[in-house]
Formats: sequence, C-alpha cells, structure tokens
Amino acid sequence: MNFKKKLSCIGVVVVMISCATNPFTGKKTLALPGTENSTLFPASFSQYNQVLSQSKVITGTKDSDMITRVGQRIAVAAERWLNANGYQGYLDDYKWEYKLIESDQVNAWCMPGGKIAFYTGILPIAQNETGVAAIMGHEVAHALANHGQQRMSKGLLQQIGAAGVMVGTSGQSSEAQQAWMQAYGVGSTLGILAYSRKHENEADKIGLYLMAVAGYNPDEAAELWKRMKANSGGQAPPQFLSTHPSNDTRIANLQELAPIAKSEARKFGVTSFRPIN
Repeated sequence: MNFKKKLSCIGVVVVMISCATNPFTGKKTLALPGTENSTLFPASFSQYNQVLSQSKVITGTKDSDMITRVGQRIAVAAERWLNANGYQGYLDDYKWEYKLIESDQVNAWCMPGGKIAFYTGILPIAQNETGVAAIMGHEVAHALANHGQQRMSKGLLQQIGAAGVMVGTSGQSSEAQQAWMQAYGVGSTLGILAYSRKHENEADKIGLYLMAVAGYNPDEAAELWKRMKANSGGQAPPQFLSTHPSNDTRIANLQELAPIAKSEARKFGVTSFRPIN
C-alpha cells in the first residue's frame, strides 16, 4: 500500500473511533481524545477566570442584570429543548456564568461549559433585550453544539496529518514535501474558514430556537444583523475569505429561519413573545 493510501486509512480510522453526536442535528462530529468535556471544561473555566481577572467586570447595573436575566432564560430554554429531545443530563457538567465586561469591543462569547461574556461595546448594537437574546442564543449555541471541541479536534487532526506527511516524505525534496502538505490541506486557511462558516450557520439556527423557546421574538435576529452590517461600514471581507457568512447571507438566512423557530417554540407552549424595548 502506498503512503497516500496508508495516510488516508489512518485518517478514516481516527475519525471513525473519535466521534460525538451533535444533539441539535443528530450528526456525528469529530471529537478526538483529549477534547472531552472532562478535559475541555476545566481548561475553559480556568481561562474564563483569567479573562475576568484582567478585565473590568460590571455588576449591579441595569445592563449587567439584563445579561444575567437573558442568560438564565436561554439556559433554561436549552435544558427544556434538550430534555424534550432525549438529551437529559446533557448540561449536568455546565457551570453557567454571565458577565458584562467594560470594553469598546463589539463582541460576546460563550466558552465550553457555559461561561459567557458580553462586552459593553456590543450593547448599543443589540439595542434592546431581545437583541441581547439573539446574540446570547447564538453564542450559547456554539457551546452546546460542541463547536469548540470540533475545532480543537480538527486542529489536532491537522497536526497528526502534518507529522505523518513529514515522516512519509522524509528523504524527498523539499518541493515534494510541500506538494504533499498542500494536497492534504496542511497549513491551508481556506478549509478552516469554510469549517467555521458552517459552525456560524449552525449556531444561527440553534440560537433562533433557543431565543424563541426563551420567549424572545426570533424576527429580531435579522434586525440585529442589519445593525451589525451598518456598524461594519461595509468593511467586511469577501465571504469566501471570512470565518463568518456575509452580512447579507446571514440576514436572509435568519429571516427564512424565524418562522421555523416560532413553530419550534410553540411545541413548548410559547405562543407570544416579550415586547421589544
């Protein structure tokens, strides 16, 4: 068996024995040893605490209370959805935390295990509590769908591939080695970017479900991204060179998904939404 076939077989075996299931899609996802929750969560919690220790965390204000309130509602919505779909106990190891950080950054994130941070710079664009819920739902969705685990696993797999390529082509010219590296996508950024866009699209859909089940109108998500687009001033890179879908693509997708999210919310008795203010 030639080297290319051997490397392909190794890759197939690694992927077959290293999979998890995305509870929202039912699809198998990459989960290499060393990226399990038992390893990932403690590291995530430690990093979160480090960020907080180096930041100005805002507490006891109307905005900080809103971040906590929305976060708790999204967490409850997630547990309700997961329990109803056969994933009881999925969140047992989550340690939810919601912090508002003073910063001009237009950003928010949720680390594996439920550690959430919002920056004050994103609040004017969120504009209202429903806008915050749209952002919160999206960021929490990344954690629930194990996107962090998948990205880490893919990075590890690329490292394994790179090591295998170097061993298998040892003794060949540097030009030949470089050709193998390119053939297997080692060092390529475009493959990683496309993978990230897949995660963004998935988080948009899951996030809409979560905000709707939590009682927030999913129609507001598209409006939020219209404001995001205006804030970017047209400086976003072309979609094929971005880790995120283009603003226009995202807005169109959210508008299409909103009625589906409302239908999902009705399964949980949510037939009306909190006022947008």
